[in-house]
Amino acid sequence: MIEFRGLAKNYGNFHAVKPLTLSVARGEVFGFLGPNGAGKTTTIRMMMGILAPSRGQVCIDGFDCHSHNAEVKRRIGYLPDNPIFYNYLRGREILQFVGEMHGFSRSEAAARADQLLHEFELDDATDEYAVNYSLGMKKKLGLACALIHDPQLLILDEPIKGLDPSSARDIRERLLKSAAQGKTIFVSTHLLDMAEHFCSRVGIIHHGELIATGSLQEIKDSVSSGGSLEQAFLKITDEVDQSAPMPAYSLARAAA
Repeated sequence: MIEFRGLAKNYGNFHAVKPLTLSVARGEVFGFLGPNGAGKTTTIRMMMGILAPSRGQVCIDGFDCHSHNAEVKRRIGYLPDNPIFYNYLRGREILQFVGEMHGFSRSEAAARADQLLHEFELDDATDEYAVNYSLGMKKKLGLACALIHDPQLLILDEPIKGLDPSSARDIRERLLKSAAQGKTIFVSTHLLDMAEHFCSRVGIIHHGELIATGSLQEIKDSVSSGGSLEQAFLKITDEVDQSAPMPAYSLARAAA
């Protein structure tokens, strides 16, 4: 579903994302992990066609994300880290507008909007202006916008960061439902607990470089048997910091 082919982004001499080569299979829940500033959001912005890569490409369902952006956006649902809406549109109006932009009739978009607002327990806020929505409500509304056209791929940037426990639980439950329906999910986060309970495979990016990939168990076992994802993450990133510059950390090297 997703294929990164030497994707990179430079700003002068600063390498925000170093050449990234990675594949994500259909139906996979892939966690893109890294500290703040590691290059996660820059990578996602290239996936969304917001940024042009300095070199390489990323393809979704066979379409280049930069040169075939319209085709890509028909196939994905995107939740940015900080969803931004027109302050003086109501929740229902925003969601219905997104539905109509995806080609649904006004009545069908309205029906889909009502269904999703109910699923996300936003019924009482459907006629409230977006400016009055809390961060948790905005994240729920943003995810509803991402889901309204029933895409087969979800790209999520820090979907539960900054949320209270109740809102975070609601988001996680809705994502688990999407995963159970066979959707491919690419989720960027620095919250390791979410990744450990949600993802089937993860990649760790640090200083713009992909330094480890594998299943959760492979990542944990590469450092110590019976360890946690947090322990593995800290050890892998610390080794890179202490040894920089160094070649990418590999599971094969760890096993040896």
